[in-house]
Amino acid sequence: MNKNAVILKDAEEQIISSKQKENTDMKRLNPKSKTFKVFHALYNGATLTAAQAKKLGVGNLAAEASRIRQHGYAVYANTRTAGNGVTVTEYEMGKPSREIVALGYKAKAMGITL
Repeated sequence: MNKNAVILKDAEEQIISSKQKENTDMKRLNPKSKTFKVFHALYNGATLTAAQAKKLGVGNLAAEASRIRQHGYAVYANTRTAGNGVTVTEYEMGKPSREIVALGYKAKAMGITL
């Protein structure tokens, strides 16, 4: 079993568990929601493709990634070509670049809010 499969399995078990603790930054999300499932997997270091997200019950991974971005997290979409020639988009959580952080501070200084 590869690293992503182990992380996804752990994420599913933790979500199902009634002792699941919510991440303090994402308290507004229901732990049973699709967005939380994707967030939890990405936050724990997994890279997700659409096929892997379907195993979590998520049909539109791009929409869930967008919702997580709106909560202030850097979610990156990387495309690659699989062995059979199909283009696959993988989503992963990372650290925002200095430029993005600087733009955020500049926007805030200008009074721009969400």
